[in-house]
Amino acid sequence: MTAEGPRAADDADMSLALAMVCASPTPLLLLDGDCRVIAASASFCQAFEVDPRAAVGQPIFALGAGAWDLPQLRSLIEATASGDATIESYELDLDGPDGAVRKLVLNVRKLAYGDRRQTRLMVAVADETQARVMAARGRVLSEKNALLVQEMRHRIANSLQIIASVMMLNARRTASEETRVHLREAHSRVMSVAELQKQLAASEEGDVAIRPYLTRLCQTITASMIGDPEALSIGVTADEVGIDPDVSVSLGLIVTELVINALKHAFPGGRAGRIEVSYAGGGAAWRLSVSDDGVGMPVNAARLMPGLGTSIVQALAGQLGARVEVADAHPGTCVSIVRAATSQPAPTLRNEPSVEA
Repeated sequence: MTAEGPRAADDADMSLALAMVCASPTPLLLLDGDCRVIAASASFCQAFEVDPRAAVGQPIFALGAGAWDLPQLRSLIEATASGDATIESYELDLDGPDGAVRKLVLNVRKLAYGDRRQTRLMVAVADETQARVMAARGRVLSEKNALLVQEMRHRIANSLQIIASVMMLNARRTASEETRVHLREAHSRVMSVAELQKQLAASEEGDVAIRPYLTRLCQTITASMIGDPEALSIGVTADEVGIDPDVSVSLGLIVTELVINALKHAFPGGRAGRIEVSYAGGGAAWRLSVSDDGVGMPVNAARLMPGLGTSIVQALAGQLGARVEVADAHPGTCVSIVRAATSQPAPTLRNEPSVEA
């Protein structure tokens, strides 16, 4: 092959490279070994307000009235031209003519090897200014929404506590023992929701830590329904896991109903004892249990009509895809809400002892 053959091939390659650069929808520059512009795509010239005719033959560092003349960029491009480096996703802050800073991402490739006159560099530029502005706005909006949700939960919790306080005030004033009992039960139910709202507001990650939640919930019930904590107490044992807020709402209400049930029926006549609340598991499979060491289930437990508490527990368990298990704890009673990893919505219990509440 004659010397004209390689030159002709080089000319063809150059023509192809120029055509690709000029037609590219992505802002591109083709540089020589001295970092001078051989060609600039129309998209580059339009995006950065560069005259394509004036740009050709200039060093890249002279573009934009010297805005591209940044020491680190100069070092990286010159190192790429010499074959000592490759620029991938280099982030660059470019000062615009209006004083605004543009967030750019550069990729630089060396296209040919040989003597310095034949070195070619392809520079691809992506302008991420708008995308980053929108992302920043999205983060700000998300943070504002999170703050609004937290504020709403705080207010709900405060309102519920006011309602609960009114219930307790009326419970103290009423002469009817039956009405007093109902008001105290309603107070505990309202306080359980208020306690959950406070913990949801304090949860930054969205999940609710189950152990401290159940502990505070049982402390709230103790304060409102147990006259002598030395004689009758509630303990909590739970794994250190976080659960979905929606699930935690249901579990909190279930615990409230089962504890109220135990307080009403397991310790008649001022009998002393203890109630244990436990949660084990994580993810889709878990077990929540409330047990007591009281008098246990009556012989005719299977014939008891479900009360409000039982209906609430069964309905909530069904929503969670869990089943209700009632067992004799020897002594006392243990009620468990069990969810398997592949659970389907639980059917209503039919032939098992009811938990009267």
